Amino acid sequence: MSHCHTMIPIHHIFIVVLIIGASVLLYVSWDLKTRQNVQKHMVGMSHVEDEATLDDPHPLLNPGIMLVEITDNAELKPLVMCSVESTARQNPDKPIYFFMKGFSGNLSQYPEPEYRLIPLLSSMKNVVLLPLNATELFEDTSLKFWHQKVNPEKEKYWTHVFADGCRLAMLWKYGGIYLDTDIISMRPIPFANFTCPQHFKTVSNGAIGFSHRHHPVLWNCMEDFVANYIGHIWGQQGPQLLTRVLKRWCQTNNLAPFIGKECNGISLWITNRFYPIPHPAWKRYYTPWKKKDIERTFSATYGAHVWNYMNRNDKKEIVTGSLIEHFFQLYCPSTYRNVIQLNHSTW
Repeated sequence: MSHCHTMIPIHHIFIVVLIIGASVLLYVSWDLKTRQNVQKHMVGMSHVEDEATLDDPHPLLNPGIMLVEITDNAELKPLVMCSVESTARQNPDKPIYFFMKGFSGNLSQYPEPEYRLIPLLSSMKNVVLLPLNATELFEDTSLKFWHQKVNPEKEKYWTHVFADGCRLAMLWKYGGIYLDTDIISMRPIPFANFTCPQHFKTVSNGAIGFSHRHHPVLWNCMEDFVANYIGHIWGQQGPQLLTRVLKRWCQTNNLAPFIGKECNGISLWITNRFYPIPHPAWKRYYTPWKKKDIERTFSATYGAHVWNYMNRNDKKEIVTGSLIEHFFQLYCPSTYRNVIQLNHSTW
């Protein structure tokens, strides 16, 4: 009997200890999750408050795809039109922000039929036309003082270096994706931290993406832009700058092994994503292609960079049956119908 009396309390004690232990574990787990949620909430609030105080010209822009017209032209070249339209069509879930230096911001000042192209773009549901104000754009960046001091009339490649600076400031302030206006979009582009080499030695700045604003790489790029500014060297503020900064970011002298991979959170997409035809072969866009060759060459392409700068002297036209005409018909049919077919023009 005495043996039975001693066994019952031990059994009860074991159960009580088990319950207490489980309760302690549950409490610790709950407390940890609560602390994490509170910290996460506080960080989120701090992030929002920080962004809300920024003096941006367009502080409420959600990340989207940005394109820029840096001349004062209000009537745009067909290729620029096609670039904006194709990007809008291929990315219907994203806002397409088209910044124009020659646009006042008031659509009523561009009535039809006097103006055809701005009304055409504004009719596309996800295209947002915005005036480009460089003074506001460069505010609160290291590019501000460069822009104040530089003399555009003495710059050999002014429109290009100006565009190089604009894309860095836009990505820094708004996040999202930047595309050149001689890229014809062929597929949806995912939001990501990405760059795209045009060949194994050079990372082009014609297509760049950063999922969120204020990525440190962009700040480093703007600092390098000013510190190493040499306006008369082609690409110094563009592809060469991005290549320099990425080499430092990736801590390497050779970026080739990273192509198709990522380093420190930035992807280096394969060249075919935007540059399936290298710039020395740019004239191939103006020749006829077989369907199987198109499918093979552009199977992994988000957007085809057609190297419009290379066409500045030749001024090649859209030839019937050429690859470029095929792209216009397929990816920017409104531009093809309203611009190319109405007046067969060069760009």
